[in-house]
Amino acid sequence: MEIQKITDKNLWENFLKDCYPKTFLQSWNWGEFSKSMGQKIWRLGVFEQEELLATCLVVKVKAKRGTFLMVEHGPNIKNSKFQIPNSKQIPNPKFQILNILLGKLKKIAKEEEASFIRVCPIWERSKENEEIFKKLGFKNAPIHVHPEISWILELDKTEEELLYGMRKTTRYLIRRAQKDSEIQIKKSQSLEDLEKFYKIYQETASYHSFVPFSFDYLKNELEVFKKDDQILIFLAKYKEEVVSGAVVVYWQNGGFYHHGASLRKYSKIPTSYLIQWEAIKEAKKRGCDFYSFWGIAPEDKPNHPWKGLTLFKKGFGGKKEEYVKTKDYPLSWRYKINWVIETLRKIKRGYY
Repeated sequence: MEIQKITDKNLWENFLKDCYPKTFLQSWNWGEFSKSMGQKIWRLGVFEQEELLATCLVVKVKAKRGTFLMVEHGPNIKNSKFQIPNSKQIPNPKFQILNILLGKLKKIAKEEEASFIRVCPIWERSKENEEIFKKLGFKNAPIHVHPEISWILELDKTEEELLYGMRKTTRYLIRRAQKDSEIQIKKSQSLEDLEKFYKIYQETASYHSFVPFSFDYLKNELEVFKKDDQILIFLAKYKEEVVSGAVVVYWQNGGFYHHGASLRKYSKIPTSYLIQWEAIKEAKKRGCDFYSFWGIAPEDKPNHPWKGLTLFKKGFGGKKEEYVKTKDYPLSWRYKINWVIETLRKIKRGYY
């Protein structure tokens, strides 16, 4: 096996079509977005002869606590076993692929003066997958950057069947919102509507006590994914006032609920339920196989900050997917500083 840089968008995207699970965090456009935010990236492919076995988008992150390399929801591997051109079978492809990638990442990290490598895998959480990372010297990260548990709704049903698969209260609130003439839903890709979303997004962050992404972050995400018609802003108006919204990425065969916001004073007006239903219908219209509600809280943490949001998401029906915990590969003593800072941050935010 060998590693090569990939510069062909079609090669990258076509390979990912055959991968599952996957998210847009390994898409070509997420790499373009990362570059628009001033981050250095590498698109790596693992090849056996001329056969592409795996891809891995790597982002260099420069933070106050140190510099590190991050692999978000990767690496992506097409199958659990590969039949390569000379008919030999790779007995444990995940271990071998991750091992060769780790070697390459350590070289890049040395050149970029990174103190550790962080991998946020989207591999199924299993003893076998956890053991692969452990054998290679990875340790559990003090915090997760992206969801380790996601709520997924499969879309292989009619709209009526999807509605009847929801919690009774969720279905009732959707229908109530549909009948309310003072509620209007708008789909958009305009910067003006993103500004409206951002206004309520900041208020949401304030009363839910989370650190919001910057407007430039959301703007760059919109502009990059809009070029391929892979993103929509959903805004809900109540009595002509924008009261809730969502930013949804539609990539390959999935819809991803990436950002959400709502005004607290209108919490009893079910606009957020109708927004999600419209986003789900849009996913079906685009031929998506699933709709991801993104992250949910672990069941064994009843006081988790995401508890209310998790109840909301589960009401639409679906199933959970648990991924291997975020892993770190320390490379220098500076990693200990990062570990302490992130551990304290986790405690402060109530994720313990």
